[in-house]
Amino acid sequence: MIEACKRGDQTAQFKLYKLYSKAMFNICTRILGDRAQAEDALQEAFISAFKKLHTFEGRSSFGAWIKRIVVNKCLSQLNKRKVFFEQLDEGIVDDSTEAPLTGQLEFDSHQVYQAIKELPQGCRVIFTLYQLEGYDHQEISEILDISISTSKSQFHRAKKLLREKLTAIEKD
Repeated sequence: MIEACKRGDQTAQFKLYKLYSKAMFNICTRILGDRAQAEDALQEAFISAFKKLHTFEGRSSFGAWIKRIVVNKCLSQLNKRKVFFEQLDEGIVDDSTEAPLTGQLEFDSHQVYQAIKELPQGCRVIFTLYQLEGYDHQEISEILDISISTSKSQFHRAKKLLREKLTAIEKD
């Protein structure tokens, strides 16, 4: 299918889009927090991917390759909006000693998604990149041009806020 797409086969391109668009849209939505902006970023990412498809060498999966393009498009949109990541004064907590995010509580995916969506933008972006997309703090610091400690403190703030939001849901 990739080879057909490289040759400009629009049917193959549509199939590839259908195969990956939902997962990539979810990434866009989690990072940008706005459906319309996520749709724009997704379209820009796929246009860019199809234009650059000749550079895809297959060293990684196509999914990993397109995911990188999608994340970069989202981060580019955030940079245009001047998202600020503030260094927090809170000490950084060692992950190994911290309680799990939800403990024994059970939440459906919609509740968790909604809680993530309500996080302040800086926290949401870093939480999404680290926890959901698998980037480490070093990579996040390079991508966002922030310090590693800022990435870590924003991530820990995001977890704290999520814990508070989810605990409030559980009590209702």
